Amino acid sequence: MAASFSSSFSLIIFFTLLCLSNASPRLPTNLKLIPVTPHLQSSIPSFDQINAHDKSRLSYLDNLIKKTSVPIVSGRAFQQAGNYLVRANVGTPGQTLLMVMDTSNDAAWLPCSGCSGCSSQTLFTLEQSSTYKPLQCSAPQCRQAANWFCAPATSDCHFNMTYGGSSFDALLSLDSLGLAQDTLPGYAFGCLRTVTGTSIPAQGLLGLGRGPLSLLSQAGNLYQKTFSYCLPDLRATNFTGSLRLGTVGQPKRIKYTPLLANPRRPTLYYVNMTGIRVGKRFVDIPSSALAFNPATGAGTIFDSGTMVTRLVAPVYAAVRAEFLRRINLPVSSLGGFDTCFTQPIVPPTISFHFDGMFVTLPTENVVIHSSFGTTTCLAMAAAPDNVNSVVNVIASYQQQNHRVLYDVANSRLGVSREHCS
Repeated sequence: MAASFSSSFSLIIFFTLLCLSNASPRLPTNLKLIPVTPHLQSSIPSFDQINAHDKSRLSYLDNLIKKTSVPIVSGRAFQQAGNYLVRANVGTPGQTLLMVMDTSNDAAWLPCSGCSGCSSQTLFTLEQSSTYKPLQCSAPQCRQAANWFCAPATSDCHFNMTYGGSSFDALLSLDSLGLAQDTLPGYAFGCLRTVTGTSIPAQGLLGLGRGPLSLLSQAGNLYQKTFSYCLPDLRATNFTGSLRLGTVGQPKRIKYTPLLANPRRPTLYYVNMTGIRVGKRFVDIPSSALAFNPATGAGTIFDSGTMVTRLVAPVYAAVRAEFLRRINLPVSSLGGFDTCFTQPIVPPTISFHFDGMFVTLPTENVVIHSSFGTTTCLAMAAAPDNVNSVVNVIASYQQQNHRVLYDVANSRLGVSREHCS
């Protein structure tokens, strides 16, 4: 009898282990990233377009201060140059929309039917979704939205926002959000009701920031507060990169730097930059120009929406001076860039050093060429003379062909080289 029981128990254990070994592991959630560029004929925006885009973007970052593998595609065929789009399915049945990926924003929003001022030809038709519902002011998500207010007649929860030089009013809503093979029911987002200005991403926006209405927060344990992206080179023939959600499929060999929390700008991904090297030489930078300071908002952030890296005045001056010394040719300016050359140059590498890691930029991430190839400029600029004058922004042009990993659960950010296109 004992032998029979032992044999049966062994068989149960065997078949249990067999079933476990045959269980399908969770597949990586990969989304294509599509870069948005203004014209199908040109591979990259003009210098003037880059400067105008970043001016609007930095104005948005200014307003963030508290005053009290999904594919990533480039939006070649769309407006809003400098952004990256992900394909999402919203509602039941799902309506396919391309949404701008934004690491410096929390709430998602969509151009919805009935919107006044929305410029997108593709709208989310909320009347066709059986799972759509507006949120009342009593909903907990309402208090999590920036600048929320109650509509007097309906008690619906609205929020408004300034984004660059534009603004919008949105109705906070719930519906299903589909990303690759994943479905997130009851996702809170803004349904745009009125839009003023032209700098609001027309296709909608998916917030990947650190706040309670961001994708990482609303997804709960599904993605374990982890994502990475690989931004494609705007000059590449294959114009897609990837957004990878969750811990599965993330690179194992990658260097990290700690993420820092700033209560004045809680959405943003701050890191501690310790120095910059041009070629083999560290440039002389005052430590105060790189220091993280929660009281003033000073420090360094990684941002997916700014196009070229912006360095605070003393940092940029030091980098520019060493870059000019290495090139030793007559310098000119063009379209907001003040370190340009009309003769062919061999630019030095530039390395950003952080606590625990450094990132050495290849030549294609250091300089940018004019549309006709007659002028080459250093693909960096000084921070604007406003609130952002204290913030160094590591921007998308310098991030291209790198895997940037945001491990919020463990409060760290990693970067490794990867061919993204």
